[in-house]
Amino acid sequence: MLPVLSSPDTTPRGRTLIVVGHGSHLNADSAQAACAHARSLRASGQFEEVLEAYWKEEPSLRQALHTARYREVTVLPAFISEGYFTEQVIPRELGFDHQGRVPAGGVTQQVNGKTVHYTRPYGVHPAMTDVLLSRAREVCPEWEAQTTALVVLGHGTRRNARSREAIENAAQTLAGTGLFARAVALYLDEPPHATNWPEFTGDLDVIMVPFFASEGWHTQETIPAELGLSGPVSRIGDRRVYYARPVGTHPDVRSALLQLVREAGGTAPGTVDEAHAHAWDSLEKAASVGLTIGELRIEPFPDGFFDLRNTADVERNDLKALRVDELNAVTGRDDAGNHRPIRTRAGLPRGWLANVSRVDLRRALHAVYPTLTEEASAFEEGALKVTPWHETAARQSGLYRRVQRATPPQLQSARETICSGCLRTPLWAGEHLSTTFLNGHPRGLPCAEACTLLVSEVAHLLEEPQP
Repeated sequence: MLPVLSSPDTTPRGRTLIVVGHGSHLNADSAQAACAHARSLRASGQFEEVLEAYWKEEPSLRQALHTARYREVTVLPAFISEGYFTEQVIPRELGFDHQGRVPAGGVTQQVNGKTVHYTRPYGVHPAMTDVLLSRAREVCPEWEAQTTALVVLGHGTRRNARSREAIENAAQTLAGTGLFARAVALYLDEPPHATNWPEFTGDLDVIMVPFFASEGWHTQETIPAELGLSGPVSRIGDRRVYYARPVGTHPDVRSALLQLVREAGGTAPGTVDEAHAHAWDSLEKAASVGLTIGELRIEPFPDGFFDLRNTADVERNDLKALRVDELNAVTGRDDAGNHRPIRTRAGLPRGWLANVSRVDLRRALHAVYPTLTEEASAFEEGALKVTPWHETAARQSGLYRRVQRATPPQLQSARETICSGCLRTPLWAGEHLSTTFLNGHPRGLPCAEACTLLVSEVAHLLEEPQP
């Protein structure tokens, strides 16, 4: 066992807030809204720790609670509506027994020794109607009520009928204000379809507002392409069509987030999780003499600060200095600008340097290699829970349920595509790891469970051929 230093954190009691976003395997912009909400809530000073977690990228939902320093945790889904993800996927991945609609006061359960408060998604909050109206005014500061229609664009899904409720409630509320000649809710994946917007708006000018949580593939590509939009303002026939930014990226969303957290309780501070504190004490001990983790080099300085950079840049003195809050965005792409949803895949970008304090070292490593420290420490202590493939496959639902019938050759094919580019050792697949970077093995990065990128690749291999 490694010797332990005193913790760099000075707050012995506090609360951890985890902001959960959908994320994406393909589009780095998808996580920007949740990341911005986390920054805003961190700046509010109401929580001792604010973290992020995602369904389709790292840090993953399955790892989220392991990264929380405090035993009192609030999980806030940065989702626009109730439905499949907020009622099934997120609770399941967090280890909740609860499945189904979350009541107004949230749900509280004990998970792995922590008291976890789970809130409703912010899209159901009444304040979102005002946010929607603000987005409309940004793209069209003045409009004539008698000649203008509002179209609220939603994603839609047949997996859960309640996913429409927040969107339809917002459209109905604004329809009753007299601000628009018509106000309707239209959807991408179910009727009434967004592509039929001319049928619902007659010859009126139109303001379209995406009721989406973030910018991404739909708001930036599919909606403009399918609806014939050329930019924020399009001339289609004899009328003007205004296309606003998504409601979920508006700064006023923060007030709704804070209100949902208060409703869910969990205002009393909790104690520090001992295993978490030990993990970071061990990390600081190892970093105090210089430490390499995968493609990352950490060098200590006598003033208590640390330099972080790519191992390939150790001899360079022309690196761009980054703040801690810039690390996530920069290291989330490779040198070619490609999205890195799994941060331990080879390809950590070069050309940057972060000089961080002892207190900020944890935030910095969460940005570059999230959850590695907690998992490496648990491995060294013999306490890392390894989840074999059959258990991961068994809990999948929706489109991913088909991975349960994957054959060993199909799983191996997916591993060759995904795992071959990753620096972690897949313990879940039976591979052996003797020790970790905490004990001087730079490539000793444990992988306790198949990631969502691998699950997605297996599902892709099992797709039925389209007629």
